[in-house]
Amino acid sequence: MIQNKTRIESIESAVLDVLEAVGEDPTREGLVGTPNRVARMYGELLSGYNVDPTELLNGALFDVEHEQMVIVTNIEFQSLCEHHMLPFTGLAHVAYVPDNKVVGLSKIPRIVDMYARRLQIQERMTKQIAETVSTLVEPLGVGVILTGSHMCSTIRGVRKQHSLMTTNSMAGSLRSDSLLRSEFLTQIQIDKQ
Repeated sequence: MIQNKTRIESIESAVLDVLEAVGEDPTREGLVGTPNRVARMYGELLSGYNVDPTELLNGALFDVEHEQMVIVTNIEFQSLCEHHMLPFTGLAHVAYVPDNKVVGLSKIPRIVDMYARRLQIQERMTKQIAETVSTLVEPLGVGVILTGSHMCSTIRGVRKQHSLMTTNSMAGSLRSDSLLRSEFLTQIQIDKQ
């Protein structure tokens, strides 16, 4: 969250300028508190800038002899496109092949949230999630697939309501082993049903 009072006031001032620029009266009843609400909203939506990945892990890495792929599917995410500051939302699917260590289950969705709560493009976010899981967990392989709906193409521009973007990042054994990658993709389809 945006904690700095100067930052909140700066966002409030910018929103006030936008309201006036589009011809609104910022003193009318429905808009009086809008600049502050928008500032607080950005604090929440962009809170990922204040998260340290190592602190996020909080020691939740466990020595376990488990050689099979671990998959966390259907992780909902909400982010803001850095080009138009409009939302994009979707599902993340994350897999890794442990190398005698597993990470606490809640940490994978928290990593997704950390990067989703920044101004983003989906392609970068996908890669950041994969690189962070790879760095923190040190697995034999990692795979990340994101599918998102982008308001910048559904409510403006081309206005295609049902278009989805899918991005992926595969590393290690999930990149080199086509059977393992196929197992990951199959599991995602099963979990969608």
